[in-house]
Amino acid sequence: MNEFKVLTRDSGNAVVMELHGFLDAHTAPELEKTFSELIGKGKFNIVVNFSELNYISSAGLGVFMAYIDEIRTNHGDIKLANMQQKVYNVFDLLGFPFLYEIYKDQDEALRKFSNH
Repeated sequence: MNEFKVLTRDSGNAVVMELHGFLDAHTAPELEKTFSELIGKGKFNIVVNFSELNYISSAGLGVFMAYIDEIRTNHGDIKLANMQQKVYNVFDLLGFPFLYEIYKDQDEALRKFSNH
């Protein structure tokens, strides 16, 4: 069984969401739950740190698509950071760099929220 966990912490006016392990159809509901909880708390500025994510499937990508409209409607955004090349390749293949801002490092993504 592939392990997956999400850690969240506040960082200034954004939330950092760290993904660990394998994000696929079996583990995607955990990520959905985390997004729902953040939205429920009115937290719409989210930086997702992928440095510890080893694999993502289309089901995992679908979670990001499921929440982006609601987050942007509330004047927030999901910014992506610290992707391993193999994870980035999946995002790139599906055109995500046109939909999301992707940063080499989490601090750079966080700075984009502090510039509002």
